[in-house]
Amino acid sequence: MSSRFIDQVKVYLRAGDGGRGCMAFRREKFVPRGGPSGGDGGDGGSIIFRADPGMNTLYDFRYRPHLTAQNGRPGMGDKMSGKKGKDLVVRLPPGTTVRDAETGEAIADLVGEGQEAVVARGGRGGRGNQHFATPTDRAPRRFEEGTPGEERRVELELRSIADVGLVGLPNAGKSTLLRAISNATPEVAPYPFTTLTPHLGAVEREDDKMVVADIPGLIEGASLGKGLGHEFLRHIERTSVLLYVVDAVGFGGDAVSDFVAVRREVMAYSEAMKQKDCLVAVNKIDLVDSQGKLQAIRERLESLAEVPVVLISAETKAGIPELIDRLFRVTGRGRKMVSVQ
Repeated sequence: MSSRFIDQVKVYLRAGDGGRGCMAFRREKFVPRGGPSGGDGGDGGSIIFRADPGMNTLYDFRYRPHLTAQNGRPGMGDKMSGKKGKDLVVRLPPGTTVRDAETGEAIADLVGEGQEAVVARGGRGGRGNQHFATPTDRAPRRFEEGTPGEERRVELELRSIADVGLVGLPNAGKSTLLRAISNATPEVAPYPFTTLTPHLGAVEREDDKMVVADIPGLIEGASLGKGLGHEFLRHIERTSVLLYVVDAVGFGGDAVSDFVAVRREVMAYSEAMKQKDCLVAVNKIDLVDSQGKLQAIRERLESLAEVPVVLISAETKAGIPELIDRLFRVTGRGRKMVSVQ
């Protein structure tokens, strides 16, 4: 995958320790037996993960595998408490799941903008000796150490969040299609596997908006992990609609066979895939010299897939308005109907 696109990483977290309580006594003139005045230690800082739409990769953590929050300051005399350690707020791309790396336990699922989760809590500050005075012990020399902050190793996994996921064999024209319908500018070239990372594009129409994800081309056996299959397929788990993009001239020799191969891999990946709405876009119709051939492909796909089939050319924009209209209808006004699987 691209050297800058990282979608799975392990990170070590250490929250701040609580500050030590203070042992001190009043030393005021004319108060020969001043009482205890040790202040409390400050709490340690926590580590907080926050979803930020300005982020789209976990790349930064590749060279920053250890995250540490600030320790609380120790207490002081005159009953002055130590300063609380500063929380460490870590920005993550929306769509990031956080799991305990040792147990696999789910800790957080950061989907919405600004959503937060405290993943490592800071230690509690220790109490100063002012808290331990009693009628029989008016000058206690007792105080508390602060408690240590939480330590844990977590695994971060990024899965795209989009209304529509474009899926198809390599070189089916998904990147060109994304450019044609949205504001995205993925790399486009006439050879397979141009796209090695998911690209997101926003499609806007009047007051409506939907997000489309271009998923890298699948190969046979992707659902079993061949190639980068699992890495790619997990990005369409959170799309509400699948748009199968099929090369009209057939990358694998036949357009219908290409669709069958891709759908087999998608359906085999998880049960959630079988519940998603889908459409089929037959792309590159400008390269087919017979309307009869195109209609035959459309009829065979409609019979096989039992979903709407749209004939398009991402290059010439033929059929693009109809496709956009169908996508808005099936997604139910774009982002408002996104489902998280």
